[in-house]
Amino acid sequence: MTPNIEIVLRTVAIGAGATAVMDGWAWLLRRLGVPSLDFALLGRWIGHFRDGQWLHASIAKAPPVRGEAVLGWLAHYSIGIGFSALLLALFGLRWARSPTLLPALAIGIVTVAAPLLLLQPALGAGIASSKTAAPLFNSLKSVVTHTVFGFGLYLAAWVSSVIVPVAR
Repeated sequence: MTPNIEIVLRTVAIGAGATAVMDGWAWLLRRLGVPSLDFALLGRWIGHFRDGQWLHASIAKAPPVRGEAVLGWLAHYSIGIGFSALLLALFGLRWARSPTLLPALAIGIVTVAAPLLLLQPALGAGIASSKTAAPLFNSLKSVVTHTVFGFGLYLAAWVSSVIVPVAR
């Protein structure tokens, strides 16, 4: 295996694994009665790009897009893999082979800027959920969820350090 193949394998494994950890967290929150983003709405938002519409007053009231649930879930995991690529670009293959918690948590926490400053306003919720009934709660939930994602980056990197062979 070449180093390039190793980096791709580790990036995908770490990103998908961390996203799955975050999904487990969201599942737990839903079981406790705390709602989380329906990824079909993410797919709906992306589906409206082809019409040139990036901003919505309320994504829930926007016309549905064919295949929006699949599109949303694919985007969700692709974004997680993209954030994993950022982690490896900043901290390198050496980190991925022998991961430590702090870099992963730092990336996880930094990624909360995406929903607070981009996704929530675009879906009609305002910057940092300012147009929702509970903006502070929703923003804190996003921070905690992305911290969990950061822990997931570390956990998935640790698992991949055992499973993915080192390039020779």
